[in-house]
Amino acid sequence: MISKRAGEPCIIQTFRQGGLTTPVLRHAGPQFVDNVPLTRGPLAGMHAPARFACAVAAVSLLSPRTLDAQTLDRRQIERIEQTLRQEGQEIVALADAAAAGEPVPGEFTLSWHNDYLKAQTGTFIPFMILIQAKSGQADAALLYVRAVRSRPGADDSRDRGRARRTTPPVAPYPFEEIYPVALVPGQPVRIARGCSLSPGRYELTVVVRDRERPDARGSRRAAAVLRQTLDVPDFSSNDLTTSTVMLADALTVLPVPPAEHELSERPYVIGNREVQPAADSLFRPSEELIVVLLVYNPAVTPAKHFDLEVEYHFFRKNRAGEGEPGAGAPAGVAVLAGERYFNRTEPQRFNPVILGPAFDPAAGQPVLAGQGVPLAGFPEGEYRLFIRVSDLVAGRSLERHVTFTVLQ
Repeated sequence: MISKRAGEPCIIQTFRQGGLTTPVLRHAGPQFVDNVPLTRGPLAGMHAPARFACAVAAVSLLSPRTLDAQTLDRRQIERIEQTLRQEGQEIVALADAAAAGEPVPGEFTLSWHNDYLKAQTGTFIPFMILIQAKSGQADAALLYVRAVRSRPGADDSRDRGRARRTTPPVAPYPFEEIYPVALVPGQPVRIARGCSLSPGRYELTVVVRDRERPDARGSRRAAAVLRQTLDVPDFSSNDLTTSTVMLADALTVLPVPPAEHELSERPYVIGNREVQPAADSLFRPSEELIVVLLVYNPAVTPAKHFDLEVEYHFFRKNRAGEGEPGAGAPAGVAVLAGERYFNRTEPQRFNPVILGPAFDPAAGQPVLAGQGVPLAGFPEGEYRLFIRVSDLVAGRSLERHVTFTVLQ
């Protein structure tokens, strides 16, 4: 299990010795709901509304809770598909309106979190969306996510309603998907999914819209739109680098790796480990700070030797009335203005002796590093975790930072 003492190496070393078969939990977070993206096989080249209509119609027809497919004639099936397609087009229209600068509704609270991981091609972006209705009893919604490459002076809105258009363009956006979402009235719901994008800057649009209920047909449906920029890093070089630093609510070693078809629904599975990302960076002293990162491209000798050292240093932001930061920071670790050095954990080492002779970074295997640090000894305040990754074979290093807050 993850170390409960802030000085012990953990994660890779401890996992290999004993194995973690139960989750390490930071605290109880918002409810996870199983919401499956409806894109498989031949649907992949279609517009999101069309994919959604075809897939949902197929699922509905095969469901034992609906009419048997054999009892429906072609016209009935076409009506079902048309209704679903229209529902998809309406949610896409909200995204187009937001991109054009038009007013958009805000009846849901939406938040977005993502990380960046190296992929075989491009960059893999696992993301988490937190949805909470501000009012009402909505129990089902559609979630629409799209990413458009930024162009100076360009607008990502497109006219999808041209009357003369006979066939829709294939893959109009680098990423575009519609997900049916089960909501829990009065509770936040976290949706975790992922996508792959080429490096560069993108404009992200997220839309959630209440689905029509049989008892409220024709009534106005609640919706909300979130827009922000994604700067996707380039992992294509062979330089020493890392993924984003992930703060987690839980980290689990899975007894059995998930099936391939499950991975799209569990984007934070890394090998046989699964990260449950934290919904925020606010922690209580009774909780544990779980930090995870992947290290890529350490130097490997012809004898397949590599050697990494990872340091973790904590700084606390000065509060009103506190004097200048005291001494104690190790050599080469800079104390920024307005903060003081707090403490550190013992450095972690990663090499063939620790990870085993079969572990080969030259074959593309990343090194999973991290710490599980109990916060009982951390006073209330704002903190910065400084992480230094040193390649002892190549004589090079890099730095990463992540901030968090401890609340009493």
